[in-house]
Amino acid sequence: MKFEHEAIFCIVNSGYSEVVMDEAKKLGARGGTVINARGTASKDAEAFFGVTVQPEKEIVMILVPAKKKDDILTALYENVGLSSAGQGIAFSLPVDGVVGLTKEQSENA
Repeated sequence: MKFEHEAIFCIVNSGYSEVVMDEAKKLGARGGTVINARGTASKDAEAFFGVTVQPEKEIVMILVPAKKKDDILTALYENVGLSSAGQGIAFSLPVDGVVGLTKEQSENA
């Protein structure tokens, strides 16, 4: 089954959601939703990944056409990935249905 849209989720340290959206918009994303969150990584996970986990997080959710997903994920990795101050991780999930967008908005989500 081929999906027309993907939902990108990017979890970053608090204060970095604007960087996430700036990078995504450069590649065609039109907007996103930010949720405040709290991280819960263990000391073992911090040692394994070589990072200190800041508890205050932001989750940025972005709906994009599937054809733009890989470019956006790459940009997020390069600009707000674990080796950056944002210490972000990003992943995507296929979206099999969308309502509330016009055909033009859906194609350019």
